[in-house]
Amino acid sequence: MKADPSDQLKLLDVQELDARADQLRHQRRSLPEIAEIAGLEAQRRTLADQLRDAKILVDDLAVEQRKADADVEQVKARRTRDRERMDAGLISNPKDLERMQHELESLERRITTLEDEELEVMERLEDAQRTLDQLQAESAHLEERLATLAEERDRKLAHLDTKLADVESERGPAAEGLPADLRALYDRLREQKGGVGAAALRARRCSGCQLTLDAAELATIKASPGDEVIRCEECQRILVRTPESGL
Repeated sequence: MKADPSDQLKLLDVQELDARADQLRHQRRSLPEIAEIAGLEAQRRTLADQLRDAKILVDDLAVEQRKADADVEQVKARRTRDRERMDAGLISNPKDLERMQHELESLERRITTLEDEELEVMERLEDAQRTLDQLQAESAHLEERLATLAEERDRKLAHLDTKLADVESERGPAAEGLPADLRALYDRLREQKGGVGAAALRARRCSGCQLTLDAAELATIKASPGDEVIRCEECQRILVRTPESGL
């Protein structure tokens, strides 16, 4: 392939701009905030499940406590009613009176049992509510951290996007006028070679693969016409001769 030496040197300018653009895109993808946000969003999903379960438990225990409260009050109301009947002398038959006294003793035992159950439910509800409060505090802190990270991420992305737009605006004029076949070769090699399609020959070294060329290869390059497009024998990238090539 043939290409004017000035076009080959111009290709190095394009390569530099493309490398800067690739670096900026890599920085965009690799912002530490992006990784941290992804980790926190995974925690948010786990926390949301825990919050849902904790809320269900609190609601269920609240229902259970209301039922326990109602059971205690119902038995206490019956005890009060029976006592009032006895105190009012409404029960005169000795056997009925004895039966009523036994029933009151049974009611007292029943109230004690229900109050113990009521206390147990209350303690479980307090524990469940405490867990729910802790999870809600965790969630609030997580959301605050996510908002801070998102703001910082967006600020950095906007800065990088501005720099990337500047580089891309330079790239068009830099590549203008390059021969189509040279551009096609460069683009293909850039895709195959990790973003570097053209490399400068400086101090007898290929700046693409960083290997020093041997004397025979240097002699061949030196003898080649200036418009000959040279390829590095090692990495196959376009090798552009420069005043610092050491030929």
